[in-house]
Amino acid sequence: MNFLKRLIVTAVAFWLTTIFLGDHFDVVGEFNIVSGDSAINKIVVFLAVALIFAVVNAIIKPIATVVAFPIIILTLGLFSLVINAGMILLTAWLTESTSWGIEVDGFWWAVLAAIVISVISALGRAILRADSD
Repeated sequence: MNFLKRLIVTAVAFWLTTIFLGDHFDVVGEFNIVSGDSAINKIVVFLAVALIFAVVNAIIKPIATVVAFPIIILTLGLFSLVINAGMILLTAWLTESTSWGIEVDGFWWAVLAAIVISVISALGRAILRADSD
């Protein structure tokens, strides 16, 4: 159940990031799960993108963090933003061959999206943690 909550928080973070950054960061496409209801189809796309992002973060991010550990120490943790942006760009690359996925206008927009997603996800996890007490 905890994974499902975190997945929904990440999907909401992606949705809000598309609102904040406009055309520079967008989740495109939709599945045809329910014919005639594009809202549900779009929600499924956000959940699918969040799932792929979670898998990328679970597999690739720890390796990238270990390799970049000296740089993270030298930059007092700021290089973690670059790693997060890389995870967003990797997710975009993985989904670009499909009819749905993430579109990012470049590296710096990915860095800004990483900041926004991190802040929104932290707030969402804090709210869920406060509700469970």
